[in-house]
Amino acid sequence: MTVSVNIRKTLGALTIDAWFDSAGGVTALFGKSGAGKTSIVQMIAGLMTPDNGHISIDGAPVYDSATGLNVAPERRRVGYVFQDARLFPHMTVRRNLDYGARRNRDRSGTGNGNSRGPGFDDVVDVLAIAPLLDRQPHLLSGGEKQRVALGRALLSAPRLLLMDEPLAALDAERKWEVLPFIDRIQRDFGTPIIYVSHSIEEILQIADKMVLIAAGGVSAAGPVEEVLNRPDLLRAAGDGNAGSVIPVRITAIDADYGIATLSFAGGDFRIAAPGLETGENLRIRVRARDVSLATARPQHVSVLNVFEGTVAGISSAHGPQVDVSVDVGGTMIWSQITRKSLDDLSLQPGAKVFAMVKAVAIDRPAGSQ
Repeated sequence: MTVSVNIRKTLGALTIDAWFDSAGGVTALFGKSGAGKTSIVQMIAGLMTPDNGHISIDGAPVYDSATGLNVAPERRRVGYVFQDARLFPHMTVRRNLDYGARRNRDRSGTGNGNSRGPGFDDVVDVLAIAPLLDRQPHLLSGGEKQRVALGRALLSAPRLLLMDEPLAALDAERKWEVLPFIDRIQRDFGTPIIYVSHSIEEILQIADKMVLIAAGGVSAAGPVEEVLNRPDLLRAAGDGNAGSVIPVRITAIDADYGIATLSFAGGDFRIAAPGLETGENLRIRVRARDVSLATARPQHVSVLNVFEGTVAGISSAHGPQVDVSVDVGGTMIWSQITRKSLDDLSLQPGAKVFAMVKAVAIDRPAGSQ
């Protein structure tokens, strides 16, 4: 199922000029606050009208300025999950879920619905909300509310699910509880998702494709690993935490120390990550600012991860800093160092270096797609 977006709209000082295609899976819209991400998904949903352009879902146009087509929001069959759950406070969880199913039945009765959406029991099972069915929303935690909101949206049998920073109001622990459910609903039900976030950690966990939004425009679009491995692109979208995204496989667990060995093409990372299991495929993110470089193999240091590699490129970052890309067995690891360090080490493309990464500096691993 493909979503095609090519829209323009002026909102005060901000001009949105967004174009991208989403071919199923999870497509993340990433950018700093005020970049235009929410306005883009609102135009896809039909809650805001572009000045011109077109939007199509599964090959069917829902907006086309050239022909004057603008399908009403309720007829687009798009589910929308907001930052706040927006559950009906006077209804139990069961009745909130029934509301979503009723929307699908109402559309079906007018010939606009599709009763082949996920069933009530399936949604309840996948989201693990059976114990919540008879509760009122005020008795739910923030994470539970968002899982119910997800279920209500799914039961309306949407062709596309839009999620506008659905975890922004949750603390870190609740976020990590909810993220696996978002990943699972896409895998189990196959509902395409466009996911708005300013959290790279969330995107790493669930997204297949990433669209960088900066000042209303698209700076880049492509697979998550490809986009996140470009520091210059991240800075264009307003994020200074450039780094490397690396697919790995868990090959060993040292239970005595709580250390996991994560293997990749260039060697093995060892990180402090309890709760992992051997055989899992993950994505880890190593921030460039946490990678140090040396021209000789360091001895007697506490750093667990030392990789021999070759300087592949050097690019300007900002102020007194530079980005250095190191080729480690075909995998690029970025390091951000000062210009003084660059000169002191006499680094240039082709030079042999050793990249050092502390085990505790690696971002929490995210499940692979």
